[in-house]
Amino acid sequence: MMPFILLQTILVPALVALAILLLRYQIGRKAGWVAVTGLMYTTVLLVMAMIEIYHAGPIAEKYVLLSVPEISIHLLGDGLSIAIALICNLLCLALCTYSIKYIDHRIELLYPELDERGQVNYFTSFFYLLMPFPVGFMGVSFAADLVLMYFFLEVLTLFLFFLMAYFGYQDRVKVAVMCFIWGVFSALFFLGGVVIIYSQVGSFQMDQIHLLSGHPLAFWVILLVLIGFFAKLAIVPLHVWMPWVHAEHPTCIAGLLAVYANIAAYIIVRMLVLPLWDDFQVFGPPIMIFAVITMVYGSLLTLAQTDMKRIPACSTISQSAYSMLGIGALTAASIEGGLFFFLSHIMGKTVFFSACGLVVYTTHIRNIKHLGGLAAKMPLTALLFLSGGMMLAGIPPFSSFAAEVVMFAGIFERGDTIGFVIGIVGLVAILLTISYAVHFTRVIFFGPLPEKLAENKHLRDPSWVMTAPLIVIILVSAALGLYPSLIMNLFEPVISGYLANM
Repeated sequence: MMPFILLQTILVPALVALAILLLRYQIGRKAGWVAVTGLMYTTVLLVMAMIEIYHAGPIAEKYVLLSVPEISIHLLGDGLSIAIALICNLLCLALCTYSIKYIDHRIELLYPELDERGQVNYFTSFFYLLMPFPVGFMGVSFAADLVLMYFFLEVLTLFLFFLMAYFGYQDRVKVAVMCFIWGVFSALFFLGGVVIIYSQVGSFQMDQIHLLSGHPLAFWVILLVLIGFFAKLAIVPLHVWMPWVHAEHPTCIAGLLAVYANIAAYIIVRMLVLPLWDDFQVFGPPIMIFAVITMVYGSLLTLAQTDMKRIPACSTISQSAYSMLGIGALTAASIEGGLFFFLSHIMGKTVFFSACGLVVYTTHIRNIKHLGGLAAKMPLTALLFLSGGMMLAGIPPFSSFAAEVVMFAGIFERGDTIGFVIGIVGLVAILLTISYAVHFTRVIFFGPLPEKLAENKHLRDPSWVMTAPLIVIILVSAALGLYPSLIMNLFEPVISGYLANM
């Protein structure tokens, strides 16, 4: 196996970002392809690591930075973390490729007064600000200690602020500040839980958290971390930031913001559910109730939208709650299904939001009342939009369908009244998702084409650089839907195996 394989997945994007920053005028408009090359390399590394984990078990790496006092970096790659990391990195690669054309056009609209050198400066700035996202996602996925995980969460929050402030849409600085404040709010609650763990256990290592099990303070650790991550996941009533932030950031990073919010579900399982299983039981029913309320509310809110970018933004509120519904049910199958749905959701949201971005990029129209009949001129974009909606709604053959089957099987496996009632309401929420996916596809892409758009001779599907990455994500989702064992065989040894040994 290649040495330092987990560390490389974190360092390579960071080094690529540094190279683009220092050589931005020499690299120029090739910066996007330099970033893509770096992410292709880390994707290959992650595939190699996944194969190794399949055959030989978890990969652990420790790097001592200082001996006295000992300061070290602990990384762990097991079936759970490698699946999260690989899908997240694949989305980073797809959206980095998609951004090459998108951000060039965005800079022309935002900064038309700049000369070529000024535009190159902003173009390269986008990519060296983008690369910390795969750094953060890989760091969160593989971190084996809480301080390291906190650091990578803050990396994501910081660089999201700059990307939104420089390249966002309406009131972009105001919205960037809003996002930053909510990110810090979430991080402070997380940090509060970390401090309590350290005060009782004497270690930041995640494999030591179980020592807190049964302690009265375990309740407060779980509560603090859940409040922080409910804000990040936009669970009602801590959802108010999501429609603003998710609608006004640059569309080319929409999928990354979905990961930024939803990766909290992975952390909750890794940090709270598995090591503090008995203490977490009391939180299961409330989590399920808040989750199902959010699922229904988010779907109804989405149906009420007319803004092209707010449609997927509000959809994220609903979709994020699915994973928490599975986690709250607290069976092995529901947790595995919930995390599988997290991966399915971020793939579907990447395609769905990016397809919305293609429409805005091409037509410069956000109000869907001024759209219609676009399938006649943009058939591939229509297919991408419909596919993204199907991926979110759990329509076969996409992975969200398999994830929902596993998750709801686990929910009904509880065998109690609350599991049955909330499971039924959750299934109704899926019908709402199907409704808005079909509704918006019909309104935007079918029916009569407005005269202004009919006369636009330049109206067509965008370049393959923007569409091909989305097609790849669709195919990956379909493959995981047809062969869900590719993911479940990674999850089961970690989740089912852990619970079986309790």
